[in-house]
Amino acid sequence: MNDIIFHPIGVIHSPFKTLSEMPNRPDCRARAAGTAEILPHLVSGLKDLEGFSHLVLIFHLHRVQGVELTVTPLNDGVVRGVFATRAPARPNPIGLSVVRLRAIEGCILYLEDLDMLDGTPLLDIKPYVPGDRPPRVRIGWLQAVVGKKRS
Repeated sequence: MNDIIFHPIGVIHSPFKTLSEMPNRPDCRARAAGTAEILPHLVSGLKDLEGFSHLVLIFHLHRVQGVELTVTPLNDGVVRGVFATRAPARPNPIGLSVVRLRAIEGCILYLEDLDMLDGTPLLDIKPYVPGDRPPRVRIGWLQAVVGKKRS
């Protein structure tokens, strides 16, 4: 197979400086404010984005080291396959988050609901649309742990 190479379109700035500061439960809403700084030569790609309330950010989990194909999620205690979790140590360390867009000023997007580390490389931005959330969603094993307090 050929290598796939992505280049960051910018960097995400958040209040989370260390992994221990980050929210990590599936039902946790970080509610952290921050920014995404887009590379200057890509700013024209932000045209018409200000009309959307929410964005899907796709980013590189740049601090992940190694791959774990089975993990034990917090609040669960059962070994799960990594693809049935949101664990960061994956074959391709790619993150995905829905965030609230507050404003755009030049190459800076002002965001809320961030849940990634400060300095995270941003790979892509897509507008969130209602069709992204299908009706009658099942969340598998997570149903039993959503809302459960961490031990």
